[in-house]
Amino acid sequence: MRSSFFFDSMAIALPKDDIFRRLSYRKGVTRLEPQELEEMDRAIDDALSFIHLRGVARRIAIEEKKSTKTLLSTGETLKSRNLAWMLRNSEEIMLMGATAGPAVMDAIRDDSLHGRMTRGVILDAVASEMADHALDWMVAFFNQDLRRERRQLTKRRFSAGYGDFLLENQKWIYDALDLGRLGVELSESFILTPEKSVTAIAGIERVE
Repeated sequence: MRSSFFFDSMAIALPKDDIFRRLSYRKGVTRLEPQELEEMDRAIDDALSFIHLRGVARRIAIEEKKSTKTLLSTGETLKSRNLAWMLRNSEEIMLMGATAGPAVMDAIRDDSLHGRMTRGVILDAVASEMADHALDWMVAFFNQDLRRERRQLTKRRFSAGYGDFLLENQKWIYDALDLGRLGVELSESFILTPEKSVTAIAGIERVE
């Protein structure tokens, strides 16, 4: 079992293409007037001013693998056939969590309250993509170190609530990562707040 690795800030390149896709903008198909593009760029800049990306990750050894569950060195049993399949070649897992922080959600709620619906939708899209790309950033970060061990993270990630990996697993992930240190809370229904907070599991495999 290893201690958690916290990131108090992360320099993520703006995933503008992904943001536009999330907003249903189709390159070469959707036509935006110059004024609309300026409005979108201003909203994206506003979103970035509100977002404070923070993250945490933790390596945990796998003790035993079965077809429907994965037993960890911490004593936890992850019950999921789909997750077990993803981890079939892994000796460890990498738990990861990231948050865009509370300020951007406060801004989105304020926009909704005052009828600035377009700006609020854009802020929401930017925050969602930045949080997701924070996990991509951590994957790239840890893969650099893992190469020295002739290991790598699985290309796929699994999150609580996806497939047959029940959302209630978010409780264990929350505790294992000590997400409270990032200002993230967990509701009784296993929902993370601030809303733009994400967690995921990746496997750590040997590179042949």
